[in-house]
Order: sequence, then structure tokens, then C-alpha cells
Amino acid sequence: MSFSPLKCLPKIYSALVLILISLCAAGVSAQTKKSSAAQKKNQATAKNQTKTVELKKKAEPKAEKNAKQKSADAKKSAEEKKRADARRAEENKRRAEEEAKQRAAQEARRQAALAEQRRRAQLAREAQARRIAFERGLRTETIENIEGDDTDGEDLEVRRAAVNALGNHAGTIVVLEPQTGKVLSIVNQDWAIRQSFKPCSTIKLVTGVAGLNEGMISEDGNIRSQRFPLNLDDALAFSNNTYFQVVGKKMGNAKMVAYAQMLGLGQPTGINAKNETGGRLPFNNNNSRIYSHGDDFEVTPLQLGVLVSAISNGGRIVIPQIPRSRIERANFRGAMRYQLKLPDDSLQGVIPGMIGATAYGTARRGVDSSLGVAGKTGSCIGNGSWVGLFASVAPVENPKYAIVVITRGQSERGKYAAAIAGKIYQSLKNRMIEGTDKTLAKIPLELRPQTKVNAKTSAQLDTDEDEDSADNEAIAPLPKEAAAPQPAPKMNPKKNLKPAELFPTVVVKVKKSGEPTETTRPRIVQNK
Repeated sequence: MSFSPLKCLPKIYSALVLILISLCAAGVSAQTKKSSAAQKKNQATAKNQTKTVELKKKAEPKAEKNAKQKSADAKKSAEEKKRADARRAEENKRRAEEEAKQRAAQEARRQAALAEQRRRAQLAREAQARRIAFERGLRTETIENIEGDDTDGEDLEVRRAAVNALGNHAGTIVVLEPQTGKVLSIVNQDWAIRQSFKPCSTIKLVTGVAGLNEGMISEDGNIRSQRFPLNLDDALAFSNNTYFQVVGKKMGNAKMVAYAQMLGLGQPTGINAKNETGGRLPFNNNNSRIYSHGDDFEVTPLQLGVLVSAISNGGRIVIPQIPRSRIERANFRGAMRYQLKLPDDSLQGVIPGMIGATAYGTARRGVDSSLGVAGKTGSCIGNGSWVGLFASVAPVENPKYAIVVITRGQSERGKYAAAIAGKIYQSLKNRMIEGTDKTLAKIPLELRPQTKVNAKTSAQLDTDEDEDSADNEAIAPLPKEAAAPQPAPKMNPKKNLKPAELFPTVVVKVKKSGEPTETTRPRIVQNK
């Protein structure tokens, strides 16, 4: 069989057509698929777009809301920040104000402290000025009073010694004979006669005599029915306040006042001078200080002179007298108000303590104990200033002089008053000499103090030191301005006399062995 191409053409054509159709179909199918895929894609895209749009639509409110929220949050944050800033600013402002207030307060306190310091300094200056003026006033008054003293009838040698010893101190001095009451000199008579002072520790002499006589103090000087480390001798010598307060409380006010009157306090002495004051007694005062410090007492130097004279002359209450005329001086025998009805032991019992005060106690630095001086110091605040006192007699075995010194001023104390009296005793030493050996009579054994303690121990035992304890303390001197020397007082402005005429030279003759001796006054203190 022969092959004919033409015969095959239809078949080929059909095949081609089929192929084409297939291809077309395939293409169509592919296109359709493609189109369908595209459509699906488009649909998906559209759906996505729709979804996106929807999401956008849905997101728009949310975004807007978020934006609004963010905006609100931002606004809130800004507001919070603003409030925080405002709070911080307010806090800073408050702190700044507080710091400013604190600084202002500190500055105000500083200024107030400075002002207070300036005020106190000013007050101190004013007080110092007043004190200096007061001190000067006291000295000026003393000088004026001394210039106005009536020296008729006085022993001018004694007066010169007293004036020189007083020096620049503001004060008064009384020198009299304890046996007769004869006044040898009164320096600053206005203070001595017409003014009264707190007696301070000199009142312990009254408490001691009363305590001995009432049996509150035993013969050996100890307080009865109570153990106390000090005896009477040391209590007087060191001016121990507690000892005398214990004794005084046991005794009571009424007896204390009665003994003070008996010993010449609280009444004029009877001196032949005008306007003598009687002082004051502490009636119905139960304060224990009346027995140790002399609270509520007021005494005169003359009264203290009568007191120590009575203790040393056997209990005679003498009347101080100034023999002004020549006849009075020539015939002077002294005057006695009354004789104390007290045992010698009660009066003499305080003498050893008075000797102890000058030998080793409060007056030891200012008085030569070898001169036989027995005395009592006093230091306290009274009459608007410190008062220093010393009441004494010498020589104690046969007393010739009773010397009382009272000084006033910020730096005055009893030990300084004692030093003034010590100078007077030194000036009169030759007149106190007994016998040809120029030595004073020895103190009898029974009158020598029986010391048990020292000043330091006494101070430790003193539960009520206060004022009078200053006798044992160092006292600072006054400022130079206050302590400036004052012009020496004139002895008597009424008499235009030269110093040589006022103070004639006194020649003391010493009798030689074998020559007759003058009759001396009887010894007041008897040897046992």
C-alpha cells in the first residue's frame, strides 16, 4: 500500500485542528484558570481591600480613639507633669520659704542673742558703774564722816593708828578699854554710833555663851546629845555655821534673844553721844541662820565692843564713855551698867575659840597672835553691800584694848577687818607690853584652844556655808578704778592743826629691873 500525503492531510489537519482546539482549549482553560486565578486573586485582593477598608474603617475609630487616647494621655501626662512641676515648684518655694524663715529665725535669734549679750554687757557695765559709784560713795561718806568726827577726849595716838589702819576702806573703828569702857577713839562716829549693821558671824559669840550656859555645849566644847566632829574652839576659829545652827536650834529663839539682850545687844550702850541707835533683835524668828549668820539682827560697833569686853573682863557690861573735858579725863573711873550673873566658864568658854581665830583660823593672816589677841570675824551681805567685821580684845589675859572694825564694800570680808585691827594692835604694841622684857603675858593653858580639825575639814563639815564661809576663801580685788586711792581724811576740819600737833610723839618708858612698877588692873581671867 502506497502512502499518499494528501490523504493524510485531513487527518493531519484534523489533528492540527484538534491540537489547536486542544491548545485553544488548553489556552482557554489556562486563560480561564488564569482568569479565574486572577479573578480569585482580584476577588481576594478586593476582599482584602474590602477587609482592609473594613479594617481601616474599623481601625480608624480605634486609631482615632488611640490617637485621642494618646492625645488625652499626652495631655494628662503633660498636666500631671505640669502639676508635678507645680508641686515641685511649690515644694521648692515652700522649702525656700522655710529656709528663708529658718535663716530669718536664725538671724533673729543671733541678733537677739547679740542684743541680749549687749544688754547684759550694758547691764554689767551699769552694775559695775553703780558698784564703783557705790564703793566711791561709801569711801567718800567715810572720809566726810571722819572729817566731821568730834575728837575731843580721844587718845590721838590711838586715833592716828586707827585712821592709818583703815586706809582706803569704807568703815568704822571703835577702840575702848574693856575694863572701864573708856573710849580711846571712834573713827567714823556716825557709822559707829548712829548706824547699825548685820553682825554676821560675830553673833556666834552669843550663841556660844548661851549654849555653854544652857548646857547645850559640854565643858569640852562638844554638842551634848549629838556627835559632831568639831568642838567649840574650832567652830569659832573656823566660823563653822552648822555647829552654831545645831546649838541654836536646841536652844530656841527666845533664849537666844534673851542672851543677846543680856550681853548688850538690841539696846543703846549709853555712850555720851547724841542719837545712838539701839539696833534690832530677831524676835520670833525661828530661822536657824540667826544663830550663825546673825540674820534679822542689827548691832553697832559699840555694842560689839561691850560684848567682847564683857567676855574678857569677868562679865561687866560697861558703858562706853568719852572723857571730853580735862576734869573727866583726870577723874575717869569708868561706868558699869550691870554685872552678868553668868559663871566664868560660860563667858571664858568662847575665849579659846577667839584665840584660835587669830592663831590658826579666819583671822590668822591679819593678826599677830603673839600679841595675845582674841577675836571673831564676820563676813556677810547686809546694808546693801558686803560687810566685814572683827570684834576683839588684847592681851587676852589682862585686856587693855577692845577693838571693833566694821567695813563695807564689794570686796570686804571679816579677814580684812581683822587685818585692820591687826595693824592697830601692832601700832599699840609698846603700850601693851608687860614687864621689862618687852614681851606680852603668856596665854594661860586653860585658855589655849584645843583644836581637833583644820580649816578644810571644817569647811567640808559645814552644810550651810553661804556668806560667812567666805572668811576662808580668796577674794578677788576690786578693779583698779574702784580701788583707786582716796585722799587721806582730815582728822578735824574744825581745828586747823598740823599733823605734828594732832599726833604728838608718845614716849613709852620701860622700867628697869628693881624700879617700882605701876599697879595694873586685876586679871579678869583667873587661872584655875
